[in-house]
Order: sequence, then structure tokens, then C-alpha cells
Amino acid sequence: MTSRVTHAGRAGAVGVSPARKSAFEILLRVEREQAWASELLNAPRMEKLSREDRGLAHELVMTTLRWQSSLDARIAPLCSQPLARLDTEVLTSLRLAACQLLRLDRVPAHAAVHESVELVKQAGKRSAAPLVNAVLRKLAAGAKVSATTASGESARSLAEEFAHPEWLVSRWIDTYQYDAARAICKADQRPPVTALRLCAAEAEAELLAEGIRLEPGRMLRAARRLVSGELARSACLREGRVAIQDEGSQLIAALAGGGRRILDCCAAPGGKTLAMAQRNPEAEITAIELHEHRARVLRERVAGLRVKVIVADAAAMQYDSEFDRVLADVPCSGTGTLAANPEIKWKLQAGQLVGLRDLQLSILHRAAAALAPGGRLVYSTCSLEAEEGEGAVEEFLRGGRGFSLIPCERVLEELRSAGELAPEPCDLVRGGYLRTLPGVHPCDGFFAAVIEKER
Repeated sequence: MTSRVTHAGRAGAVGVSPARKSAFEILLRVEREQAWASELLNAPRMEKLSREDRGLAHELVMTTLRWQSSLDARIAPLCSQPLARLDTEVLTSLRLAACQLLRLDRVPAHAAVHESVELVKQAGKRSAAPLVNAVLRKLAAGAKVSATTASGESARSLAEEFAHPEWLVSRWIDTYQYDAARAICKADQRPPVTALRLCAAEAEAELLAEGIRLEPGRMLRAARRLVSGELARSACLREGRVAIQDEGSQLIAALAGGGRRILDCCAAPGGKTLAMAQRNPEAEITAIELHEHRARVLRERVAGLRVKVIVADAAAMQYDSEFDRVLADVPCSGTGTLAANPEIKWKLQAGQLVGLRDLQLSILHRAAAALAPGGRLVYSTCSLEAEEGEGAVEEFLRGGRGFSLIPCERVLEELRSAGELAPEPCDLVRGGYLRTLPGVHPCDGFFAAVIEKER
């Protein structure tokens, strides 16, 4: 057990703590809808909870999602029905309680069992309450001490040990070898480090004055890693002098370099857009976003900067002008971000990668058409899957005349010479491309290629 939870949450008048009720509702939405746990956990309605309840709700949701298959393996032998036949509310309540009983420290078993039974009743599944109560009491009593675990260096053993889909682990072993695949799986099961980008010279001193302790970034000089302190309450963060941004994401924005006219094809939520705008204060930046509601948030984030936000489909966009720098940070499977988005591994199917690749190539072709002679395009994903990265770029280059690949070693050396890289950054290059792996590198998993248009 690795949890930081130190209390059970305060029970409300109807017998369920606000933290558990919120966690239950979020897990239901993640299961039923195309909802993201991280967004729901940071939604305005969560501000109504106490700091302690918000923390517990976050812990419950993320731990349940990270270990879902492992929890199911412990529940299934104790249940009189196949898990696939249970109503979503029932299965979610069982997983939530199993998470507390098996993965969290110092959560009283009676509270986990009682409140999960109450959640089922409140969800209108009162007839299932005896089943939930019986399963959880057996689990709490240790009726089945442990689930069967495969041994040896295999995809199955890693999948069972670290609660990942076997098909996904098998791909990583084939692509990156066993040790790297194990490091990825292990990193996915831990809360990610909070990485920051300093947007103003005075930001670090201000954060220190607010009681927030930082340590240097591992890859970029402008990056910091949160050690302790209540960052959410920081005026420095609220007023935009520091931004929360994974170091890999920061590096992608840095690869785009400097330009006079910059295009960001798939801009929201805007972390890279903001980084490029602050790196290039005199540049004219055009940011494309497909969805109006996300575009509104993006406009607020870049207010006061020279960024024009357009609601459009980057896969079908026709550009009236040419750009000397283009970022195509395309929609992808997101398998490099499972520590922060664990639900991806349970929703993603191997067959979806083909459709994603078609979309990615469409965006890449449109983005490349907007590039000025001598200009650079950065194609990037937060995916670990080769067909979304190397495969897509190589297919584009085979059919795209007048474009060539710039080895990422060269671009990283430019950043190093400019003093932007940390003194001894880890090896970030694989086959001429930027490739970071969770657990191997100090960031999420990213892929990037730098493409140049001939003059």
C-alpha cells in the first residue's frame, strides 16, 4: 500500500462522506462518458469540498483507475455473478471499496464497506446492496489473500503486476525491450511529479515567499519540480507568472524554436501555445482549435499575448499565409500520459490506432502545406505507439516532396548552445527523433520529429 490517505473522510447526513460520493460520481462518468478524471477532479464543483475531502476524492479516483484490473481480479472470485453482468453503479462501488481495502493505508474497513453499500442504494440499485455487502465483507476479511500473478519476464507478468492491458504491454516490450516496458508500467502507477515552467524572472522567489519549495528541472533550465507547498493557492500561479506543464511538453514547445509567424495546429488546452508565445513575444501566432468551448478557455489563457485563436478543423484547414514555424501536436492515444490519465488504458483498443493515424497524417499534410520555404515543422504526440510517431512521419516523408527530417540531435544541440537545456540532460533521441518514456525519462512519454521545407 502506498497511499498518503490519513483519514476516512467525514460522513454526511446520509451516511456517505463527500469525498467518497464525489469519487463515485466521477468514476461513473469516466466509465459511461468520454469524460476525463483529471478534468472532473479540477472542476469548479470540487471547490465546494474541504481541502481534505478534495485530496481523498482525488486519491480514490486515481488509485481506483490505476489499479482497476487488479481490483477486478480480487473481486471476481468473491462475486456470485460475472463482473461484466453487474450494473455500472454496482461494479463501480465494488471497485471503489476494494481500492480502499487493498491499496490505501489507514482507511477503516467498516467505512469502506458501509459507504459503498450506501452508494449503491443511493444510486437506485438497492436490490444489489446485499451482494455488495457480502463481497466486500469477504474481501475485508481476507477470504482471498491475493490474486494469481504470472511470473517471469513476460507481457502477462507485467500486465498483472502493474494493472495494464496485456496487449499494450506486449507492444512496449516489442518496441522498447522488457526493462523499459517495466519502467513505463511502474511509472504509470505513481502520481506524476508536478512540473512547472517559470514564465517570469521573479516567479521562483515569489513561490518561495509563498512557502512553496522547488527543485531544478531535469531537462530544461526554465523548468522546476514541486517539492512541497500549496501550489493551488499561489498568486504566482493564478496570475500566470508560473505554469504547470510537464517537462516533456515544455521541451516540445522549445523544439519549435523562434519565428516571426507561428502556427499551432491543435492548440488547446494551450500549454505549448503559451510557452511559444512567451518565448517569441514579437511573433504573430495563430492557434487552431476544433471545439468552441476549448477555444474559449484557450483565449482566456493567452489573453494579452499576440495569439489569434481560430475555431477550425486542422485536418481540413486551408491557410491563407505561410508560417516559418509550425507545431502539429496532434490528437493521439495518449499512452505516454497514463500516470495522469489512467482511464486511457482501459478505454483504448488496438484497432483505434489506425483511425488515429489517419487523422494525424491529415493534420500533418495540412500543416506542412502552410510551411514557408526554409521553415520548420514540429510533429509531436504524447503517445508511445510507433505508428503514431515514427511510422506517421516516415509515411509523410515518403509521399511529401520538398521536405526533409532534421535529426533531433541537431535541434537539441541548438537548445543546449542557447543555454536552454539542463547541464546534463538524459539521452532523449531515438533514431533521429525525440522520444521520452515514463520511468526512463523524468517526464511523460512524448514523440517529436522536426521537419524542414526546402527553400
